[in-house]
Amino acid sequence: MHNVVISGTGLFTPANSISNEELVLAFNTYVQQFNAEHAAAIERGEVEALSESSVAFIEKASGIKSRFVIDKAGILDPQRMTPRIPERSNDELGILAEMAVAAAREALQRAGRSAADIDGVIVACSNLQRAYPAVAIEVQAALGIQGWGYDMNVACSSATFGIQAATNAVQTGQARAILMVNPEICTGHLNFRDRDSHFIFGDAATAVIIERADQASSAQQFEIVGTKLITQFSNNIRNNFGFLNRCAEEGIGARDKLFVQEGRKVFRDVCPMVAELIAAHLAEHQLEVSAVRRFWLHQANLNMNLLITRKLLGRDAEPHEAPVILDSYANTSSAGSVIALHKYQDDLPAGSVGVLSSFGAGYSIGSVILRKR
Repeated sequence: MHNVVISGTGLFTPANSISNEELVLAFNTYVQQFNAEHAAAIERGEVEALSESSVAFIEKASGIKSRFVIDKAGILDPQRMTPRIPERSNDELGILAEMAVAAAREALQRAGRSAADIDGVIVACSNLQRAYPAVAIEVQAALGIQGWGYDMNVACSSATFGIQAATNAVQTGQARAILMVNPEICTGHLNFRDRDSHFIFGDAATAVIIERADQASSAQQFEIVGTKLITQFSNNIRNNFGFLNRCAEEGIGARDKLFVQEGRKVFRDVCPMVAELIAAHLAEHQLEVSAVRRFWLHQANLNMNLLITRKLLGRDAEPHEAPVILDSYANTSSAGSVIALHKYQDDLPAGSVGVLSSFGAGYSIGSVILRKR
């Protein structure tokens, strides 16, 4: 069995950003138009009036202040409130593959690797552009990688599950190095007309190079000490959009074809599960929680991360112990924890222990213990 390291990370950030102020203005304009159009029905009690959003509400509920998006104009158009992403021909590089390739190129550069060094590609994300061919194979072709590729989806935990799959392949000698990428266009499945969730998501793509420790040569390396995963079925986070929708005409247009969640239940259920999994994982490797220098947590909600680290540490975490990127990126699903790792790793001295953890729909939770080399 080979020892395995993360030797490079990469990040693609869209050019456009939407502030809370911009988002609230568009949302409230839509609400005012809706209420005016349905005023008589609202007065008769036949239609429920919509409530406006606010910057204060968004920041208190989530800690999010802005988000990067693939398309800004479509989201902020009160008549549309959906990103406008033109369909590409089958001969053009797909948009998910394009994002993945951009992040992958940076990860390869940081790892000091080329396409010739990579044996496999895993695309792990919440929302795949199509059923087939696999986006991973498209990325593989675009980069000129020989070998194999496949897609996988475990919602917001896709990156940690992808890291485990890649680690297993490298440990057993099935591959020298794996490219694991997380292209996320989360705004495509968000209902921007829902007050409770219209602010949650942003778009981004991340990439990780996972390879044999004895062959890695990059300046920044993290030994993968261990991985631990858990899933538990729950309907509290759901997205029912899929190819079978067209087979049930009566279901077309239903609310749950887009992202929907029971936020309070998710908070109550998931936070203790994450803290318990991380604590148990550390104990399995004879590591105290106090030995962890950094927690790169899933970036979904600031209050969740604060509670999880408080449960683990028995105190409030210092900002450098659990860095936050969701204030400017929002929830980018599987990419979030990897963005935190990408941006907050260089300052750690050799020997430092960190935990990369993700959690989301499923429920799915992943923990990856890393040690700086």
